[in-house]
Amino acid sequence: MAIISFLTGYILPFICVLSLIVFVHEMGHYLVGRWSGIRVLAFSIGFGPELLGFNDRHGTRWKLSLIPLGGYVRFFGDADSSSKADGTELDAMTPQERAQTLAGAALWKRAATVAAGPIANFLLAIVIFSITLGILGKPVSDPVVAEVRADGVAAAAGVEPGDILVSLDGEAVRTFDDVVRYISLRPGVSIDVKVRRGDSLMVLPMTPRRVTTTDRFGNKVELGQIGIVTTQQSGNFRVEKLSPGRALVEGVRQTGAVVTSTFDYIKGMVAGRMSADQLGGPIRVAQTSGQVATLGVAALLQLAAVLSVSIGLLNLMPIPVLDGGHLILYALEAVRGRPISAAAQEVAFKVGLAMILSLMVFATWNDLSHLIG
Repeated sequence: MAIISFLTGYILPFICVLSLIVFVHEMGHYLVGRWSGIRVLAFSIGFGPELLGFNDRHGTRWKLSLIPLGGYVRFFGDADSSSKADGTELDAMTPQERAQTLAGAALWKRAATVAAGPIANFLLAIVIFSITLGILGKPVSDPVVAEVRADGVAAAAGVEPGDILVSLDGEAVRTFDDVVRYISLRPGVSIDVKVRRGDSLMVLPMTPRRVTTTDRFGNKVELGQIGIVTTQQSGNFRVEKLSPGRALVEGVRQTGAVVTSTFDYIKGMVAGRMSADQLGGPIRVAQTSGQVATLGVAALLQLAAVLSVSIGLLNLMPIPVLDGGHLILYALEAVRGRPISAAAQEVAFKVGLAMILSLMVFATWNDLSHLIG
C-alpha cells in the first residue's frame, strides 16, 4: 500500500507535469522544424528504450521511452538526440537530402527551430496562467500593513500599522503578494520602501532579514522578511473576476514575474545572499508535484506553468547540448560568416555534457540532503 501511495501521490503527478512540459517543448522544435523543411526522424517523450510508439506518414517515429526525465526531437542528419550533426552522414548526402537536415538548413531556420522549444514553454505558461485566472479569478490583497512585528526590520525603519506600501526600489506594487515576492528574494539587500501614511509619502530604507521558515508541507524555505503582516480585513482579500483579455494580460505578467524571480534568485545565489539549497532536481520536483497535487488540479497546473518557465530558461543557458548552446554556436557562425569547425563543436558538446551531468549530480545531491535533513 505504501508503494502504491508513493507512486500515485508523488511519481504519477510528477510524470504528468513533466511529460506535458516536455511534450510542448519538443512540439515547438518539431513544428518549426517541419515548417522549415527539415525532416524529423523521431519524437520521443522520455529517454532510453522505447516502451511503445508508431510511425506517421512522414516517416517520424513517435514514441514513449522508459526514462521520463525529458525528451527529444531527432532530425534527419543528427548524430544523436542532442541535435549534433553527423558529419560522415552529411558528407554522403545529395544536396537535396542535405537541405532536409538541421545542419543543412539556412542559419535563421536553424535558430528558429532551436529557439522554438523554450518559446513554447513560455507560451504554455502564459496559456495555463491565463486559463486558470480566467476560470478561477485572481486572488488579490491590497498592500496595507495591518501589523508590524516589534522586533522586525520594518518597525526599526518606522513603518506603522495602516501604512500603504506604494513601491519597492521605485517599482510600483499592486498587491501584498507583490511585496512578499520582492522582499523574500532580497535578504541582506537594502531596499527603499515607499509608503503612504495619510496624505504623506515617505521612503524608508530597510534591509530584509534572512530567515528560515516552513511552508504548509513542512519544507524548510530560506527567504527575506521585514516583519510586516496583513489581514483579510486590512488587505481587503478578494477574488477579482477577469475578462479573457485581462486574463491573458495577467498570464503574460505572471510568466514575466516567474522569469524575473528566477533571475533575482540566481543573482542572490551568486552574491551569496541566497542558499543554493533551494535548487531542486528531479527528486525535489517529484516531491513538490505530489504535495501540490493534494491542493487540486488548478494548483498542479500552476506548478506546471512555473516549471515550464524554469525549463524554458534552463534550456536557454549558453551550454553546448542545450538549446542556448546551439544558439550561441549559430551566433558565432553569423559573426564569422562560416560554421564552427566539426572538431570545435565536438569539444564544445563534450564540455556541455560534462556541465549538464555535473549540474544533475549537484541537484540530486541537494535533493537527497533536503530529504535527509
